[in-house]
Amino acid sequence: MNANTSVLVALAVTAAAVLCLTEVASAQNANSEHPTIPGVAPPSLSGLGWGAEKETSQPSQAAPPPDLPVLYVTSVEVLQSSAEPQLDIVRVTGLASSDGWNTPQLVPTYAGKPFDGILDLQLIATPPDQSELAGGFVPMSAFLPLEPNHGLVGVRVRGSENAITVRSAPGKENTNVNIDGCHACVGKKLISEGSGSQPQQDVVKQQDLPKLLRIIKVNDGIRGIEHNPNRLSLILGEDNTILEAFWE
Repeated sequence: MNANTSVLVALAVTAAAVLCLTEVASAQNANSEHPTIPGVAPPSLSGLGWGAEKETSQPSQAAPPPDLPVLYVTSVEVLQSSAEPQLDIVRVTGLASSDGWNTPQLVPTYAGKPFDGILDLQLIATPPDQSELAGGFVPMSAFLPLEPNHGLVGVRVRGSENAITVRSAPGKENTNVNIDGCHACVGKKLISEGSGSQPQQDVVKQQDLPKLLRIIKVNDGIRGIEHNPNRLSLILGEDNTILEAFWE
């Protein structure tokens, strides 16, 4: 082997060695943060602390709760304006189940001309976005002007639990809501219909409470969350004493 051949062989060996070291260094750099452990499966690169972390997306703002009918309608009145053009104006009052309801308004129950000539409306409002303690019903009211020459013979307004109809203009109908809003329930005992009599100030009769009612006894479980601001929930103790009353 001559001198030139020896030089070429030496250069080839050196180049191969450099290439090998480069590949090793590259592999080490790629796995230096989380090296592979013999006999142990490599960790997922998608978990926290492994590989490049993904940017955490900002939580999207929760959508506002949909408007719902208020619990009760208490009065419906059709007024006639004196100024021209003369308009009929529907004025409605009602009771929301708790604090936290806002923006009451009157909306049609369905589209199109009513078959019986009575405009069907709902008294709705934006409900609270979380449970509210039972503190008694909260009055609400709303107005709706009708188009001139509307040709209607009356107005019906619905809440969640009742409806009132006025069949003339001007005209007015109202009702008394004799339902316990449970503002003073806590500490009293809940008794069902037909139970033995007890001092009136110490009990709450189930038949006096709203129809949509959930009673959670001391040994009852609870199945998930169902947000319904028109449903009253009562949590009872050992002797049926009401420990908490809230609207969901």
